[in-house]
Amino acid sequence: MLSYIDKIKEISSRLLKDGTVDMIIGFRRGTMPMMNEPHFAKTAEDVDQLVWDSNCGLNLANYLTNRTEKIGIIAKGCDSRNIVTHIIENKIKREQLTVIGVPCKGMIDKRKINAMFDGEITQVTENGGTIVVTGEGFKKKLEKDAVLQQNCRLCIHRNPVIYDELVAEQVEEQQDIDRYEDIRKIEALSPKEKESYFDELFSACIRCYACRNACPLCYCPTCFVDESRPQWVGKSQDLSDVKTFHFLRAYHCAGRCTDCGSCERVCPVGINMRILTRKLEKDSFELFGWEAGLSLDVRPPLDTYKPDDPDDFIK
Repeated sequence: MLSYIDKIKEISSRLLKDGTVDMIIGFRRGTMPMMNEPHFAKTAEDVDQLVWDSNCGLNLANYLTNRTEKIGIIAKGCDSRNIVTHIIENKIKREQLTVIGVPCKGMIDKRKINAMFDGEITQVTENGGTIVVTGEGFKKKLEKDAVLQQNCRLCIHRNPVIYDELVAEQVEEQQDIDRYEDIRKIEALSPKEKESYFDELFSACIRCYACRNACPLCYCPTCFVDESRPQWVGKSQDLSDVKTFHFLRAYHCAGRCTDCGSCERVCPVGINMRILTRKLEKDSFELFGWEAGLSLDVRPPLDTYKPDDPDDFIK
């Protein structure tokens, strides 16, 4: 994916120079290894800072909400699906956007790589399918496929679903992926076992709300956790409050989540809260044949009504 950057810069410069867009939303090098950060390019000098590699895991659709400018946005498969959701939910207009599509072969898991080394990592580079990790007293090559984020290992929509320009040929989509093996195992647990599982899962949560802040679906003017009239959930570190926050946030993402992995990527304590959103993703597909963000022409099932919708239990 390193080869994409020259094309990304060429397209971005052209769009800015001819006035097609007012800004390009992309990535620049972060101050720490494996931590590229969002970048708003408005000039040729800004474009020079754009980067693209396997550390661009945050979902840039998060920065589109209620924008009024003409925007060029660099989008991999999951980003593009959230852009579709933003357009459907009237958070941005399609005519405002020029989508620079990036076929994606996955982002690396910085937490997994950090756990492999005792010393501080000072540099991480890549060459094709090889990741080179350098630190104080060590230098090691890793196979990229072995250190991918879990959501990328399970991804079946690597190519952008909408785009105006594409930086490279589309990549082959992954086939025969069992995306919900772990979800089915949890579904098979007894109620008591499920309670213990989720108690342990969220026991480390510090209520920092990084997952919410990184999620492109969380754009409510006032989040339910901040409502006081009525108060939906307490502010304490009591496990019941912690679980209520995660469960309710997941339900707000039902039928909308693209499993981009931003929530898990930014969690400072490494909680796999995607277990919740993927359960609802699985239910949306099994009950409605629905995958979020694949079409601008079809409304999500939880946002539409048909007279024959109810099952027997509600008739």
